[in-house]
Amino acid sequence: MAPSHRRPVVNLWLGRHAHLVHYPVRRGALVNVVAIIGDSWHEPGWSAAGDRAEILTRYPSGMWAATARAILAAPQGWRKWALYDCAPFFPWGKGPITLLGDAAHAMLPYLAQGAAAAIEDAAVLARELAASPADPAGAMRRYENERIPRTTCIQRAARRNGMIYHMGGAGAFLRALALVGMSGPPLLARHDWLYGWKRA
Repeated sequence: MAPSHRRPVVNLWLGRHAHLVHYPVRRGALVNVVAIIGDSWHEPGWSAAGDRAEILTRYPSGMWAATARAILAAPQGWRKWALYDCAPFFPWGKGPITLLGDAAHAMLPYLAQGAAAAIEDAAVLARELAASPADPAGAMRRYENERIPRTTCIQRAARRNGMIYHMGGAGAFLRALALVGMSGPPLLARHDWLYGWKRA
């Protein structure tokens, strides 16, 4: 990988039915490369070995920049896994039992918020249980009532981002114009509701 790929920034490449994300880890000693492709899943489990040649065919040279293809060609081994979400549902539990994280609100990774939402869940659930240790069932319903609206918004925003990321044709052109027009603080401000969360 080129030294520029090891700078502490997240890089995002968008294209029709696919996108590519790469960013440094371990202080730039390694670069994590994530290639997301619209596809169907036929493997027996959640993950399987990936094939570099197959991945490169999904990012053809006529449609993807040489730099992006060089990044995809760099890893010696690939691992592929299926991406799924679920429709929001309620309630998450019954009596002194509830769910949190992906078990309650599986979401696509297009906002990179799956783990963050699970941590938020844990913080709210811990607060509610500490506030009423004699009533765990009530604490869990209050936790669910607080978390479900927010996690539903995150799930829907992640799915919407996926549709935007994978646009082609005129949609991709309009997406590019919008991104240029909103670059900097306006683009970041779109997600203030997400990144500005604080446990009450």
